[in-house]
Amino acid sequence: MDNISIMPMLPIRDVVVFPYMVLPLFVGRETSIKAVEDSLAGNRMIFLSTQKEMTDEFPSPERIYDVGTVAMIIRMKKLPDGRVKVLIQGISKGKIKSTIS
Repeated sequence: MDNISIMPMLPIRDVVVFPYMVLPLFVGRETSIKAVEDSLAGNRMIFLSTQKEMTDEFPSPERIYDVGTVAMIIRMKKLPDGRVKVLIQGISKGKIKSTIS
């Protein structure tokens, strides 16, 4: 039986996150910052999936791999340049079933 959850998604450019990894991510896109804020307003869980093309500034759902990692945001810090630095920990492997805008 599948566990189905709805959670914010953060497309990432230059790294693949696996379960149990702990690492900092720098988030700069407005939509990505919103996903982080939505996660922090809820249970701190966020879905991380790597973009297929690193240079894609606004990746559509089909330009993001459908397998990724469910992660928890441990810490968040707003930077002076408008970006956000988050410390995340991978929890488990996940798969995108559908996306909601």
